[in-house]
Amino acid sequence: MSNVTVQRIATTEDRALPIFKETEELLRQIRERAFSLSIARGRRWASPMQDWLAAEHEFCWPAAELVERDKDFVLSVALPGFEPANIVVTVTPRELIVHAKAEAAAESKKDERVVWSDFRADDVYRRIEFARDVDVDNVSASLKNGLLKIVATKLEKVEKPAKTVRVT
Repeated sequence: MSNVTVQRIATTEDRALPIFKETEELLRQIRERAFSLSIARGRRWASPMQDWLAAEHEFCWPAAELVERDKDFVLSVALPGFEPANIVVTVTPRELIVHAKAEAAAESKKDERVVWSDFRADDVYRRIEFARDVDVDNVSASLKNGLLKIVATKLEKVEKPAKTVRVT
């Protein structure tokens, strides 16, 4: 199992890294595509969620699964063909972004042409939001057989002491 780089951002407000701008732009494009799919479909058989998922698939969103356990979240992302050096995980207390980018070496042969391909995913993103805060210092990521596994430990709930307010 190979380790993957994890960038830890201590606060949700710190959005200085370029990855945040990149994912916001990608989400904007997905939103526009989902809307256009909805308009084209009219009121026939599909739902807005199906339109959104179809748009995500078009814009390089790999298959993923998020599991919540008592003490942590486990995110699995399908990244076949990527090496650990091609993957960066960025985590804040409430969100996680996976960015995998591989340099595609184009092999062209004179007697071949690609008719169609689903292998266009050489620059992929996946973004999820957690239901509660995680400890950014206790997040690990590893890649094995094309499956990226990220474990993010939940922060212990900090109980605030009761505050007495005097009414005058």
